[in-house]
Amino acid sequence: MSLRLGDKAPNFKAQTSEGEIDFYEYLGDSWGVLFSHPADYTPVCTTELGRTASLKQEFDKRNVKVIALSVDGVESHKGWINDINETQNVEVNFPIIADESREIAEAYDMIHPNASLTATVRSLFIIAPDKTIKLIITYPASTGRNFQEILRVIDSLQLTANYSVATPADWKEGEDVVVVPAIKTEDIPARFPKGYTEVKPYLRLTPQPNK
Repeated sequence: MSLRLGDKAPNFKAQTSEGEIDFYEYLGDSWGVLFSHPADYTPVCTTELGRTASLKQEFDKRNVKVIALSVDGVESHKGWINDINETQNVEVNFPIIADESREIAEAYDMIHPNASLTATVRSLFIIAPDKTIKLIITYPASTGRNFQEILRVIDSLQLTANYSVATPADWKEGEDVVVVPAIKTEDIPARFPKGYTEVKPYLRLTPQPNK
């Protein structure tokens, strides 16, 4: 059965480009991004992994650990990393899982038979420190991911985990947020001292509380 939001992310042990890992131990108390690639030495994946490496500081400041997965082996990964570093002008700074048995891909429902019987689609999971799945995005093999959107979603998830707010359409870090309906309007001033705007009784905006 496929994974859903709020489910525990399956733990696993695996060989990677940086040695054997236990997934939960690798994540520790951090947030995690696990994302899959159809195969090594593929053009779109090469740009994605390069982009991920270039964003290391952005992931680090959000306490996020990144790990990639492909159904090819460790030696293949290592050769591919050389190509990524060369062509994308980066140093790949995160492990790539060798899932030759496809056990992890199956556990995370990364293989969609109507798209490909063997290759993983571009699945991405954001996992909270309690190991629950907070976001699932799946792209077709032909479409590269938008990593600014991934960072934006992490910002939203981390904010809304700590405050009784939600983020509106196209929200970006620093913009106003929505007070959740469970908070009564008369209780907003005590909870959100920066003030609020009542657009409608059910739509109350307040400045981002942690800024």
